Amino acid sequence: MNVKATIALDAMGGDHGASIVVPAALKALKKNAGLKLILVGDESTIQSELANNKAQLSDRLSIQHASQVVAMDELPSQALRGKKDSSMRVAINLVKENKAQACVSAGNTGALMATARFVLKTLPGIDRPAICTTLPTTTGHTYVLDLGANVDSSAEHLFEFAVMGSELASAVEEKDKPTVGLLNIGEEEIKGNERVKEAARLLSGSHLNYIGYVEGDGIYLGHADVVVCDGFVGNVMLKTSEGVAKMISHYMKQEFKKNPFTLLAGLISSPVLKAFKRRIDPREYNGASLVGLQGIVIKSHGGADALAFTNAINEAITEVTKNVPQRISSRLESTLVGERTA
Repeated sequence: MNVKATIALDAMGGDHGASIVVPAALKALKKNAGLKLILVGDESTIQSELANNKAQLSDRLSIQHASQVVAMDELPSQALRGKKDSSMRVAINLVKENKAQACVSAGNTGALMATARFVLKTLPGIDRPAICTTLPTTTGHTYVLDLGANVDSSAEHLFEFAVMGSELASAVEEKDKPTVGLLNIGEEEIKGNERVKEAARLLSGSHLNYIGYVEGDGIYLGHADVVVCDGFVGNVMLKTSEGVAKMISHYMKQEFKKNPFTLLAGLISSPVLKAFKRRIDPREYNGASLVGLQGIVIKSHGGADALAFTNAINEAITEVTKNVPQRISSRLESTLVGERTA
């Protein structure tokens, strides 16, 4: 692929830091001829990892030194005030300074959102950015937001999430009117709390292709192109889904190892099992977008391996190529103002 993009990578963030980010960066560079990456973090640590991977710096791979690291359990306020030279902050600054078109980090989610919001600012008309990612469905995939940025969201915020999610799906998938559903405990209008009911009222009167409430199973059955919820519900749903995928993989391995006959059956069905694993593997869907910002910031899972982090880089490439913030911004402000005053 010959994409033209420069992306800043937080090389110190996440559970594994440079030991994962560097090989992921090298893999991404190999597959994308026009890609340039900036590894942000402690220069000696990054150089050591490059040596371990028998790689060198080039005109497509550079280092931006940063002297600090944001810990995974650090308070966002502390990271924002006391870690101005952290790998996370410096990587986001590169986007602000137009030295990079996107930033990817596996670091502390709260700190990443707080820092990105402070440095890049939100798009006009947006009160709170949200975390959005794709999840596999029986019909392809769906966009779900918010996944943890806002644990207490008002009906207005849910409405904002719906607009942003719809515009993101429209930009990336090139769908004119993606369907939007509101996650709820039932599909009936009487179900749900007052906040969800009020959000449904706002969405029903909007220009969005709103189809009503979607239950949890409807996410994976592909009932809507975009599913909206608050960050508390979304994060619990996402982590539960990842746990279920790992449990299924665990039990399938146990069953196939029970005796020689099941082992033989496993060997025969190996191609099907591998294909199935790829479809539900959370690593294949790693890379959540912090939508609503005046810049592209992608959040990788903190425990991501090289494959998963590479997919997060690929998500950044897609959003750069599709000009996602610009496309969202071009319609967002007038849309939100028009709907709220209607």
